[in-house]
Amino acid sequence: MADLEDGFAANKLFSQGYSYTYDDVIFLPHYIDFPTDSVQLGTRLSRNIPLNIPCVSSPMDTVTESHMAIAMAALGGIGIIHSNLNSVDQASLVMAAKARRVPILSNPVFRSASDRINSEDDFDSKPYILVTESGAGRSKLVGYVSKSDWEKLPDKEVKIYDYMSNSSDSVSSDFDLDRLASCLDEKRRDAVAIVNGDEVIDFATKEEVDRIKGYPKLGSGTLGSDGKWMVGAAIGTREQDKERLEHLVKAGINVVVIDSSQGNSIYQIDLIKHIKLRYPGLDVIGGNVVTISQAQNLIQAGVDGLRIGMGSGSICTTQEVCAVGRGQATAVYKVASLASQCGVPVLADGGISNSGHIVKALTLGASTVMMGSFLAGSTEAPGTYEYQNGYRVKKYRGMGSLEAMTKGSDARYLGDKAKLKIAQGVVGKVADKGSVLKFVPYTMQAVKQGFQDLGASSLQSAHDLLRSNTLRLEVRTGAAQVEGGIHGLVSYEKKSF
Repeated sequence: MADLEDGFAANKLFSQGYSYTYDDVIFLPHYIDFPTDSVQLGTRLSRNIPLNIPCVSSPMDTVTESHMAIAMAALGGIGIIHSNLNSVDQASLVMAAKARRVPILSNPVFRSASDRINSEDDFDSKPYILVTESGAGRSKLVGYVSKSDWEKLPDKEVKIYDYMSNSSDSVSSDFDLDRLASCLDEKRRDAVAIVNGDEVIDFATKEEVDRIKGYPKLGSGTLGSDGKWMVGAAIGTREQDKERLEHLVKAGINVVVIDSSQGNSIYQIDLIKHIKLRYPGLDVIGGNVVTISQAQNLIQAGVDGLRIGMGSGSICTTQEVCAVGRGQATAVYKVASLASQCGVPVLADGGISNSGHIVKALTLGASTVMMGSFLAGSTEAPGTYEYQNGYRVKKYRGMGSLEAMTKGSDARYLGDKAKLKIAQGVVGKVADKGSVLKFVPYTMQAVKQGFQDLGASSLQSAHDLLRSNTLRLEVRTGAAQVEGGIHGLVSYEKKSF
């Protein structure tokens, strides 16, 4: 019996010269002595940023803007707002996310009382138009116009002040979902404006509030010491990004992610040192890295977290175009092995298609997972839905695609000064996934079940079991991967929850 052994220890499996993806490896089950609900997924994004769930939305322009950042924080994770726009607009997205406590962002239409509503298109598919003193957002609310009231007007050429509802009823932006719902019920209103001081910032309908309350119950979320959502933002490694960072710091970011496809550069190292000197209280996540030597340089420069991944995203072609990168399972294990010795949390970025991939990434040493395609196509992702071949879809594009590069993301690939632009990503479409407020909680429950099967009651427990060689792994053959998925059926319907 003493000579019998199952599987391999991680240090042996990942030292054989192979570059493994998540699908290539499988964990062997361990011993269960606790219920699923005892599994704790609390973690750290970086040295000083705690999260309730290990989920981070990627700084991509088809994934994370204000709405996604609000939702991720409400769930207990965090969103990193992309930098593929000018610094003032990026800072505005940060402020919009931090200005409210409910995961609602309706992008209301604003008009002044002296304006006219000329057509149904002016409502922009919204049920109301908000009337403010300036005719724009962040101004004092003076009333509103409902679409149904406007449609009943015999003369639609009259100015708004002739028929608008003169109501300044509002709720404070620091109201949570329960207080907002109670207010709507007490006032018997179908909608109410959300204000920050004297400035109106949004409009919440009872229908939207009821929809969110129908999802799995939200916890306390990821709040900073100021009681506002924690929000991160991405910057590049160019000199002008120092000015961008100034705007973001004033907007209130809690963490900055240096966004580069290959993070082991003099540009990033110099920027890390600059940020730690100029803003010593701001956590910096460096990357991307996939090797121990890359990680070592950034840790020595002073990063508070590391982002791991190169070419593993579904819309990324870096490995194909540049012949560099690493299988994500190998990259996470190798980099995390070093970073853990230095007290630096690591973020596994890319390659996440299902809850099993999240379990593997976290068990192999990651503290969080960053997701792009997994969250793209959701209600909270930027962009509008369209129909393609009978499916409701949204655009999802790699930041290395030529389309994204025209907006400025070429600096991420150190190609902003090159005369010839070479794509390292593609543009595609992803199916409508519904709200992250619904499918992320179910995903986290599946992750808890995976941890239970591993005998790990927390992320730290999983890391300890792996490093002590208690957890064992094996490589799956192609046939084993087929067998481990759905097979042998003429047809099927797959529902995760």
